[in-house]
Amino acid sequence: MPPITIYTKSWCPYCAAAKQLLSEKGAAFEEVEITGREAEKAQMVQRSGGRTTVPQIFIGERHVGGFDDLSALDARGELDPLLAA
Repeated sequence: MPPITIYTKSWCPYCAAAKQLLSEKGAAFEEVEITGREAEKAQMVQRSGGRTTVPQIFIGERHVGGFDDLSALDARGELDPLLAA
């Protein structure tokens, strides 16, 4: 399984939903909380091509996007193969 990084804020319901979906898939992930952490936020913005909203999800080096993007991958049957790569 490739490494998974998810940039989050503690109060974000989409972050919680993304973490829940990944957990249901049995995927271990590194969570990077960016609330009040400018260096981590800047890293997220740079890695995501300028996106400033959370969550921002990376599977391996692939930028998946936010929860809606992750959910769409799952609905199309593309998430499981990506996690298994």
